Amino acid sequence: MSKLSFSEKRTIDIIPIGRIGIDLNANKLHRPLEESETFTKYVGGSPANIAIGMARYGRNVGFIGRVSDDQLGRFALLYFKAEGIDTSGITVDKTGASMGLAFTEIKSPTESSILMYRDNVADLKIDPKDVKESYIKRAKSILISGTALSQSPSREACFVAMEYAQKHNVIIIFDIDYRPYSWKSTQEVSVYYSMAAKMSDIIIGSREEFDLCEHIIDPNNSDDKITANRWFAYKAKIVVVKHGKEGSVGYTSDGNEHVIKPFPAQLLKSFGGGDAYASSFLHFLMKGLPINESLERGSAAAAMLVSSHSCSDAMPTEQELLKFIKAVKEDDV
Repeated sequence: MSKLSFSEKRTIDIIPIGRIGIDLNANKLHRPLEESETFTKYVGGSPANIAIGMARYGRNVGFIGRVSDDQLGRFALLYFKAEGIDTSGITVDKTGASMGLAFTEIKSPTESSILMYRDNVADLKIDPKDVKESYIKRAKSILISGTALSQSPSREACFVAMEYAQKHNVIIIFDIDYRPYSWKSTQEVSVYYSMAAKMSDIIIGSREEFDLCEHIIDPNNSDDKITANRWFAYKAKIVVVKHGKEGSVGYTSDGNEHVIKPFPAQLLKSFGGGDAYASSFLHFLMKGLPINESLERGSAAAAMLVSSHSCSDAMPTEQELLKFIKAVKEDDV
């Protein structure tokens, strides 16, 4: 792998940028949402979940985002503080914006969905002035969530953060994180995703998300290796393509390829696994483990999350993750 080093002199391991929301997960399972009566409230949103996952591993985590000026915004801030996440980069929005709400529906072990309420949400009001150069330069890495690129001023704030990161040799991680309800057209998605990908050192996404990223550049491509080489020609050093139940493939710019099998999971829901995958993979990569081992541990964390009722609350500690991996491998013997 071409040189990719996380500066040990920096005091913050990672600063995710983007969505903090509220998940409302139905307590009674295997029934449609219209028949659900009670819900458990969790902090949600992909970059928020990744921040929590990294904090559970003992990482020093910051965040750049916006929350509503109400009880739900305060709930998110209190949760972050309890997890040890630095909230100095989070702005309390004063425009009347609300927290995004995600109602989850778990109809069966193989069928689940999310009903989103995202009208006038605070997380898409992140402003370029919320992004402080002095904060970015303290970090080893930043993580851009693709949903944060879907509207202004949030998308401009992301690109400001990426410019500061490049200026100060901060590693840029792009988690493609496609949510169709956030975008106006496939062309718009492709334009901003490809702009972010060209500036990134690590890119993580599903095959479908990379197809969107390349929609204008090469709409007929579905080959993972061609995709990886495309972004290596710009700045990327690592490209991870996820294939759900089929596993994932990690490519490095020196030409190596790592095929990772999925871990067995007692499936409860189909969402949340990608956030656990990213936080685990990045933690162990920062720890200095080989990329194949880091990817394998990401896959294991994903299996743990899709077996759990929540996303944020279920993010494992390193001890819990290693115990899970050991148990799975012992069962395979």
